[in-house]
Amino acid sequence: MTSTVEAAPPPKPPSWTDEFGAELDRVRAEVVAGRGAEDAHYIRTVIAVQRGLEAGGRLALAVSLLPPAWFAGTALLATAKTLENMELGHNILHGQWDWMGDPAIHSTTWEWDFLTPADSWKHTHNHLHHTYTNVVGRDRDLGYTILRMSPEQPWRPVHLLQPLYAALLAPVFEWGIALYDLEADAVAGGRKSVWSLLGEIAGLTRKAVRQCAKDYVLFPLLAGPSALPCLLGNLTANGLRNVWAHTVIFCGHFPTDVRTFTEDDIEGESRGQWYVRQIQGSADFEGGFLLHLLAGNLGHQIEHHVFPDLPSNRYAEVAPRVRGLCEKYGIPYVTGPLWRQYVSMWGRVARHAVPG
Repeated sequence: MTSTVEAAPPPKPPSWTDEFGAELDRVRAEVVAGRGAEDAHYIRTVIAVQRGLEAGGRLALAVSLLPPAWFAGTALLATAKTLENMELGHNILHGQWDWMGDPAIHSTTWEWDFLTPADSWKHTHNHLHHTYTNVVGRDRDLGYTILRMSPEQPWRPVHLLQPLYAALLAPVFEWGIALYDLEADAVAGGRKSVWSLLGEIAGLTRKAVRQCAKDYVLFPLLAGPSALPCLLGNLTANGLRNVWAHTVIFCGHFPTDVRTFTEDDIEGESRGQWYVRQIQGSADFEGGFLLHLLAGNLGHQIEHHVFPDLPSNRYAEVAPRVRGLCEKYGIPYVTGPLWRQYVSMWGRVARHAVPG
């Protein structure tokens, strides 16, 4: 179902992958050298648009006893929350815009409109996931500790229900990620202390209270007679954002043709081999500017994993070059329309629900 650049398996390292890695390093260096005013204008424009959409959505929901206002306000707020989560929060917390030196758009100061505290997410996502992408037993994002996505992962009877709980996870995705980021399983494994876990639970609780108070208490109360429809609008906007984030992220790593790896595969891994694993452990999907913007440019998931700290607006520019290098070196490049990646992803969830 998924479109790939098919070719013979790449030759074994080290010399071949070293050359491939050096070519990607040159692509990265060119983009870094070219960053400037246009990029800064882009991210500031996205922030301004996002804030305008949110303000419009909040105002419309304040008079949402009128059904057209409810639909307009919910749509505006859902779009604003999607932009904030995907194109702003995710990418700013990656440090993609730190080079601007603007303290208001910096990975150390940004706190996003998402349940997980930024610092917790940066540890589990930026460090653990991006370092050990799709390595069974090391990348906890490979199934988020509840889904079996590879035959190398041990099967348990609970996995028979994983298509069901993967679907139920989508509308409450931010809650699932927040609990997952606590790494409670690491305490049982001796990799984390109980005190650390308790401290992170306290941090998550504070963030959750702020988030819930804002969306489910403050703005509904400000809406007066429209309090109930405003509350329902906020719930719907958060749910739609969660379903979209779940879709984009699952389609970025779980289509059928995306590879998984063992810990032996990364033993002594060179930079060039790391690049190859990032490419084979990710998947793109195709679409226009608006689709990629709302996806936080993670439709270019392969390019994001190869260059996680480059500005997201540059991924569309470098994607043909990365794909060209994959063709040159015979590395499968998994891409296709979003609907195909979505079907393929659910096929994988269903396939590994059963033994084998």
